[in-house]
Amino acid sequence: MSFTTSKSVYWKGFRDGAPFIMVAAPFGTLFGVFATEAGLNLVQVMTFTATVFAGAAQFTALQLLLDDTPTLIVLLSALAVNLRVAMYSAALTPYLGAAPLWQRAVAAYFTVDQSYALSVVRFETEPDLTVPQRMAYFFGTVTPLAPAWYLATYLGAVLGTRIPDSWALDFALPITFLAMIGPMLRTLPHVIAALVAIVTALLTAGVPFNLGLLIAGTAGMMAGAQAEVMLARRSKNT
Repeated sequence: MSFTTSKSVYWKGFRDGAPFIMVAAPFGTLFGVFATEAGLNLVQVMTFTATVFAGAAQFTALQLLLDDTPTLIVLLSALAVNLRVAMYSAALTPYLGAAPLWQRAVAAYFTVDQSYALSVVRFETEPDLTVPQRMAYFFGTVTPLAPAWYLATYLGAVLGTRIPDSWALDFALPITFLAMIGPMLRTLPHVIAALVAIVTALLTAGVPFNLGLLIAGTAGMMAGAQAEVMLARRSKNT
């Protein structure tokens, strides 16, 4: 019964993650094209995408390398862009922390925007799921996405500049984040954090080396956390 239940939960995660192929595929293809145009060979492109497995950080690092940015700034910028993954991990730990070490290690690699967003919403709405069921759902969400990302990157690297600009593959990144962020803005602290991060990112757009992203992310997290503290105090006083 447990196996059957976990299996059904896995396929539920698979179905929830499958629609994101529509944006992961063009996003991965765009990275393959971009990396090839930057001078990376096929082995380097695939090694890059397989080891990092984080599209936004990959684009950021590659762009900065093309601009002859100091290596330290490249690393800091990539870490800043991926700083949200540390928050994802902290948010998922109460749900997946009791899983075997090897499962947590694999899950850490596959913790991306889509797997986090889908999983945390599912875990919050279905608190009775067991740890194996939660892990099954998590892996289900990335099963359609990871192969699509690798394959799309490969195709982009192979096809290179033969892909016409009229395909407008760069639409994938903003659509992906809109699709994930929208359902997560369920509380006032979430909305405040998002608005503060957006405004700060716009105000710091001119900061060199994309460091404005780090500033905006930090400001958003601080604003959201402060909003939660204020709401908690207000609820205790009432």
